Amino acid sequence: MDFSSNIAAQLNAGAILPEGIVIVTLMLVLVGDLIAGRRASRWLPYFAIAGLLASLAALYLQWDAPNTLSFFGGFNADNLSIAFRGIIALSTAVTISMSVRYIEQSGTSLAEFVAILLTATLGGMFLSGASDLVTIFVALETLSISSYLMTGYTKRDPRSNEAALKYLLIGAASSAIFLYGLSLLYGLSGGETNLSAIASALEISGSSQSLGIAVALVFAIAGIAFKISAVPFHQWTPDVYEGSPTPVVAFLSVGSKAAGFALAIRLLVTAFAVVSDEWRFIFTALAILSMILGNVVALAQSSMKRMLAYSSIGQAGFVMIGLIAGTEAGYSSTIFYLLIYLFMNLGAFSCVILFSLHTGTDQISEYSGLYQKDPLLTLALSLFLLSLGGIPPMAGFFGKIYLFWAGWQAGLYGLVLLALIASVVSIYYYIRVVKMMVVKEPHEMSETVKNYPEIRWNLSGMRPLQVGLVLSLIATSLAGILSDPLLGIAKDSVANSPVLQAAIVQPLSLADRRGIPTVEESDIVVN
Repeated sequence: MDFSSNIAAQLNAGAILPEGIVIVTLMLVLVGDLIAGRRASRWLPYFAIAGLLASLAALYLQWDAPNTLSFFGGFNADNLSIAFRGIIALSTAVTISMSVRYIEQSGTSLAEFVAILLTATLGGMFLSGASDLVTIFVALETLSISSYLMTGYTKRDPRSNEAALKYLLIGAASSAIFLYGLSLLYGLSGGETNLSAIASALEISGSSQSLGIAVALVFAIAGIAFKISAVPFHQWTPDVYEGSPTPVVAFLSVGSKAAGFALAIRLLVTAFAVVSDEWRFIFTALAILSMILGNVVALAQSSMKRMLAYSSIGQAGFVMIGLIAGTEAGYSSTIFYLLIYLFMNLGAFSCVILFSLHTGTDQISEYSGLYQKDPLLTLALSLFLLSLGGIPPMAGFFGKIYLFWAGWQAGLYGLVLLALIASVVSIYYYIRVVKMMVVKEPHEMSETVKNYPEIRWNLSGMRPLQVGLVLSLIATSLAGILSDPLLGIAKDSVANSPVLQAAIVQPLSLADRRGIPTVEESDIVVN
């Protein structure tokens, strides 16, 4: 009896209740599709969204849970993982709402698409709380393989097939490199797979200066950088974004990226704690390259999806500032910005989907004069782009303010100044689209907009798209002004996470910045 109760306590299966709800939803979607066939498309998307909302409710109930470790330490359901799991589940719910009409119009099965998307969501949610090398890799591959399938989902489109092939080949290579890094970590720690046990073993053995830990660190960061689209591991991003179905791109830009940052935080601050200075140096280089290349190359893009692809590369550079800072404000600002990024980026892709459903194109030049025919779409897309650019009082402005201030407090002056310059550059290509939609005279209207069809919201799948667009617009407009609750959630997720509290770096004091010795230092000198 004691043995069975001890096993049950170590399993703590209730910690994965949110994932269990998603699994049940996934199974019912598959069974419902088998039984009802094409008729299931009328209710399956809404059932999937309801399941994801129930999963979010379960995550809310788990907040500040006393016992967070489960499955013998392989999964940690602390507040940090809850925040990232919530972002991923919420991004999937919004993605499903915007994909119903798009998938139906492409002539493919909606139920299968929802099932694959829910599988990717499961992988991302498990990855956000994984505390074991085996759990990390299985969750990462669940997310990756599902993403490959969704990328090539519109089989009749050659661009989708090309995108899926590129994504598969580069993704398989990055997974192999990442796995090799994990295997080195396993060997150096003496056969440990738990992240905390690996950290303890490396600290005891004094492996911080060994070549093996350096190679493991580089290989692990290469796998993580692929997931978050950081330069120079970004080559897949523009081509995959342009060729993939737009709802898939929306999920990859938010859900997959959030899972990548969750993996980066948990793996680096735990297993690679002995080389924290080294991995922060590497991420500084990645952030600099991502901000420069992403925002500069976006200036020359003619496709809306490719522009947003390079924009996401630049945004990843901004988010890395919080990770490099390593302070409580840095980690909380990273979570806060990802939560805001969810609404403004998914909202922008909702507008791109709506425009492409009516016109069949995503070329920026074809948006010319859109205000004359569709003021609502023009207003929504303009606000989303301005928020991505960091224009006040939109949510993106406050997200960047918190990120940059956290970096400044941590002494990352050069990085923050570069981020400010890159943010100003990004405003140009966002404003260019807004100007093209709004300022153009009637005689300068593109042929596509001249033939713009009448919007019919009563068509199948249009209402969920409209609801998702409006909710994203409201969140983007109000999340910045009413940012205190969201920032409070982000701060609580960091403050109540033992994993992060053990690794948090104290920000530089004013005396440190000026080179003035503190009281303690003065006492030491006197003595």
